[in-house]
Amino acid sequence: MNGTPTSTIFLVLRRLRTPLIVLIVIFSVSVLGLTLMPGPLDPNGGSMPRLSFFHATYFISYTATTIGFGEIPYAFSEQQRLWVTFCIYLSVIGWAYTLGTVFAMLQDKNFLNAVAAQRFARQVRHLREPFYLICGYGEAGHLICQALDELGYRAVVIEKDEAKVGDLELQSYSADMPALCADAGQPDTLILAGLTSRYCRGVIALTNDDSTNLAVAIAARLLAPSLHALCRAEHAETAANMASFGTRHIINPFEKFGEYMALALHSPAAYHLLLWLTGLPGTTVTRHREPPEGKWVLCGYGTFGKVMTEALENAGLPVTIIDRAAPLAAAHSWIKGDGTGGEALRAAGIAEAVGIVAATASDVNNLSTVVTARELNPKLFTVLRQNHVANRALFDAFESDFAMVPAEIVAHECLAILTTPLLAPFLAFVRQADDAWAETLLGDLTGRFGWDVPTVWSVSLNISQAPSVYRLLMRNEAELKLGELLRTPVTDRPPLACAPLLLLREGDPPRLLPGLEEPIRLGDQLLLVGSETARKDLGLTLFNGHTLKFVLTGQDFPSGLVWEWLAARRQVRDA
Repeated sequence: MNGTPTSTIFLVLRRLRTPLIVLIVIFSVSVLGLTLMPGPLDPNGGSMPRLSFFHATYFISYTATTIGFGEIPYAFSEQQRLWVTFCIYLSVIGWAYTLGTVFAMLQDKNFLNAVAAQRFARQVRHLREPFYLICGYGEAGHLICQALDELGYRAVVIEKDEAKVGDLELQSYSADMPALCADAGQPDTLILAGLTSRYCRGVIALTNDDSTNLAVAIAARLLAPSLHALCRAEHAETAANMASFGTRHIINPFEKFGEYMALALHSPAAYHLLLWLTGLPGTTVTRHREPPEGKWVLCGYGTFGKVMTEALENAGLPVTIIDRAAPLAAAHSWIKGDGTGGEALRAAGIAEAVGIVAATASDVNNLSTVVTARELNPKLFTVLRQNHVANRALFDAFESDFAMVPAEIVAHECLAILTTPLLAPFLAFVRQADDAWAETLLGDLTGRFGWDVPTVWSVSLNISQAPSVYRLLMRNEAELKLGELLRTPVTDRPPLACAPLLLLREGDPPRLLPGLEEPIRLGDQLLLVGSETARKDLGLTLFNGHTLKFVLTGQDFPSGLVWEWLAARRQVRDA
């Protein structure tokens, strides 16, 4: 989409140029001819004067538009009536040609695209709140838009598939999300969508084409280097190219799931803690059984199959590969065939295996593989690749141990990076921690908040995010402890339904799981987990000085200039 909003006007003028010229010629000839026609005879036998240009123009104007006021300023002669008859049919032909051209233009795809681009540009230009630019409204884009809408963020969408744009418009989002059917790889399209707007907070490239995602990454790096750019890449070459342009967040769903699998093999509790903290809002995490040690069978040695083979072998687990072609690495044990049939599975030793990975790009083949394998070995641990979210009902019915859904993995990572920047360093600590520590933390948190995906948010104690706390600490009135701040602003001031996970302070090492007795200082950054109500209550405390005083003291001080003045006078009088 290379057009600008003004291109619509030029397109209309260009398409209607010939019809307008035809109408002007017909009108001019009609007026000129009517002025030359002789008028009727008067009662004295003389001839009435010919029509002036003004009267001729007036008469042709209302005649051509089918209004019809009659013959003015006097009854016409036979010659004038004959000419008017000719003009009437001539104008009908001219208007029919013009209207036909207009209707054809209204159905022209280029014109409709130009109008849509103009409307889209106007919507983006009128946005006066932060938004994220999402390139690609596939399954991952749909999940991210839903999550952003639930979290109260706006999004602007670019999608090449017209059907997906239509699907977005049918969604019941609480906030309007402008969408444009165009190629996100074009820099002009990204600029039109607000890439350089001061309200744009980040760009997310989620298309199923690595070259398009690379083009978005390059455009974001050159046109808006300060923005967060999150780009999906399913090939190592594309990821390396993005990294060379300084793209900070590159998400490969296959490699990410390989990391999840390795974490589940090394520390199951840490894996479940990661799932619980990065899940989509409104979902419930179910605890999987731990991956067993022993022989594994993998069906489909594609991109995902290679990642899973590496993860299993790094954990010291032998893998037998079933594929229609020999893998590049000859050191692997492999069976040539199709995993959907029992013959290849038996040859791979499915009866002695402890787990199977269905890693092909076909959901039907993956389901067929694991169903057949379970019939041959009911105790198998199954890892199932689900390529399309639309097939969730089928995969839920099978109840696999692990389900790899690329769209959900990409959505989890994007939301964690965009909405909670402190979550990434905390999860890095979790991946390196031992399983006993992760098990204890997981038990404590899920015991308090359940297995529903909690609200995870970060807070910076500065003038913009916590003005009331900032003013209090600037006055140096007293030391403020973390537990004093994390209280509900109600009568008994019970603790908020949240828990601190990480405290970052400039010049100090990160503090994991800071205690409630920890003093807080200006500039501290906190990562918290809990309920949405707790997040809103803490936000009120951080922004409202009156609420902060009540949370700290339990006393409801008057607010407002008049009430504060009256309270001060009463204190003086009582003293």
